[in-house]
Amino acid sequence: MDTKELKRGLKQAGLTEYEVDAYVTLLEMGNTPATDLAAQSEVPRSRIYDVLRSLEDKGFVETFKQKSLRARAEDPSKVFEMLTSQAETLERTAKEIQNRWEQAELSGHQMSFVKRLETVFERAEDAINAAEEQIQISMAPEQFDRLRPALESALDRGVYITISFNTTPDLPVNLPTDVELEGAVYEARHRDLPAAFLLIADREVTCFAPHINSVNQYGAIFEDEEITYVFRWYFMAALWESWPMVFSGHSDELPFEYVDIRECIRDVAPLLADGARITATVRGTTTTQRDEVELHGQIVDLIFADRRNNPTNTPSLSQLAGRAAIVLDTEDGEVNVGGWGAIVENIEARRIYIESISFEN
Repeated sequence: MDTKELKRGLKQAGLTEYEVDAYVTLLEMGNTPATDLAAQSEVPRSRIYDVLRSLEDKGFVETFKQKSLRARAEDPSKVFEMLTSQAETLERTAKEIQNRWEQAELSGHQMSFVKRLETVFERAEDAINAAEEQIQISMAPEQFDRLRPALESALDRGVYITISFNTTPDLPVNLPTDVELEGAVYEARHRDLPAAFLLIADREVTCFAPHINSVNQYGAIFEDEEITYVFRWYFMAALWESWPMVFSGHSDELPFEYVDIRECIRDVAPLLADGARITATVRGTTTTQRDEVELHGQIVDLIFADRRNNPTNTPSLSQLAGRAAIVLDTEDGEVNVGGWGAIVENIEARRIYIESISFEN
């Protein structure tokens, strides 16, 4: 190692330019007066005493009085031990930086891409534990056990959970049993095609990873309501709507509970067409001030595409892809209730409870 490289290494170890020059010169001169050291180095005489005191505090030199202030380099073994410790600290720091970079912390960010799929599951578990309203998941059956404890806890808190299990056609199907699903999910469906891992929590968080047989292994985590809304439609159209139900925890007794206004509309539409009187409670927020509200009243109309031309039919998912709303007649008048992302309606519903259904004789 030449002198230039030695000085560069000492600077990286935390020495200033004057300290490096004084220390390297002292190594060459040995025991020497401070004034001579200043003369042989590039350290100004007015600064040499401060520089030596700093080097002594850092363990590089020793100063002593012998008519005048003198200095000598400390035992190299002590410096070696100190520099080795610093190197180990830097190595640990580098590894921690790598770990944190791979984990792609979400704090302060709306979108994160990660290299470790385990990070996606960790974030998914965090999202489940924090959820208050709804969780939608697409997963392979073998991934269920990984999230089952968090799902059971969420369901116990009243979170509405739906799961689409996806499998590969040429492999045996081993779906979780009803006993395993009981207490962890409200509804489950089976898609006999591979699909991505996808978790949508509370209309706010999306965790995504390609299906387990994909050559592209990465993960993406989004904390953005608009992006989550797009993934929610992907879930409904590609992973949920057309696939058979394999488990349902719904009660056959009133009140019926909905977190998705479109599912509520699909169930209510034929009943209204048959003349049913339906009362409901809606819990949500106003679309103007975002105030929390709870409304009670009678469902007197529905709003969705082509409603007037087909008043008796159960609307398709495509009919509900645009505006979908319920007209609720309350004691204060009629209120338009929309679903997730409602803009033109008065209320954005988070939960709808159908409390009574009756028919006139």
